[in-house]
Amino acid sequence: MPEESSCVWTYQGYELDKGNFTTAMVHLYRAEVTRMNLWRNRLDTTTNWAVVTTAGALTFVFSSTQNPHFVLLLVLLLVLFFLNVEARRYMYYSLWYHRARLLETQFFAAMITPPFGPAPDWGDKLSETLREPAFPISHWEALGNRYRRNYIYILTLLLVSWFLKLTLHPIPATDLQTIVARACIEATIPGYLIIGAVLTIYFFLSALALVGYLRFKKRGMHPKPDWQQDGPAWYKPEPMPNLAVIVTNRKDEVATRLMKELGRGVTALEGIGMYTQQTRDVLLCAITDVQVGHLQQIARDLDPDSFVVVTQANAVRGGHFQKQEPPS
Repeated sequence: MPEESSCVWTYQGYELDKGNFTTAMVHLYRAEVTRMNLWRNRLDTTTNWAVVTTAGALTFVFSSTQNPHFVLLLVLLLVLFFLNVEARRYMYYSLWYHRARLLETQFFAAMITPPFGPAPDWGDKLSETLREPAFPISHWEALGNRYRRNYIYILTLLLVSWFLKLTLHPIPATDLQTIVARACIEATIPGYLIIGAVLTIYFFLSALALVGYLRFKKRGMHPKPDWQQDGPAWYKPEPMPNLAVIVTNRKDEVATRLMKELGRGVTALEGIGMYTQQTRDVLLCAITDVQVGHLQQIARDLDPDSFVVVTQANAVRGGHFQKQEPPS
């Protein structure tokens, strides 16, 4: 009885056996973890900039009653700039984290806890994010996450310190009108506008963090396919899945290869060609973008006369991946 080939990958005459395939996946995991740690350290760097800048500003402003309060407002703008930079870094970090988690949960976990098996389309997910990298979260969601994790404490400290500066210096204020009058900048910008702008920024960021947190909790407690996730318009959803319709005379052979090679379920229907009045078999199969070419190749190999239509599906219920929020 001939031995089963251990080749799992071929390219222009080169073959990769199972052992070398595992080695390649291990090196890929090490690379993703390295990149994840690199961008994680960059997150700490940006937060340290915000902490040091805030500490220096507070020391300067409260060291003398004559030092102006608007220094804290300038620092507030600088901290918001740091937050924006850190949000972009967090987007990159979440991309590497998403890849590493795919390998950990779907590749390594399958090795050490038999008979646990990976999700049928985890390889497609990993291939898709390698070929066409896309951030798992939007910039707005990243802003909300970083604000909720770290910057809410820094900005709250700045806000409280600014109000204390207005209240205590140069002498303790006795009424609200005095505080509002002190908030003006060089008598050109009224104090009520300054206070209103600062409070608007603070509450906007807090609302952004709350929306992002509730969205993550909803996604975690009631997992749904990514294309069914609800959220504001500035949360960009992932592309919807595809529905393949195959008209063929060799439904059994085509369906067998689709289920075996793509790991997808197939539904067979009976149809009639209205022009020829001949009975034809129709197969329905939900696939990902990266599987379209493979499906077309299977249909072409087994039945050159087959007819294949691939279209986007509004909703597909079944296996999916639950995105995980990267740790701080």
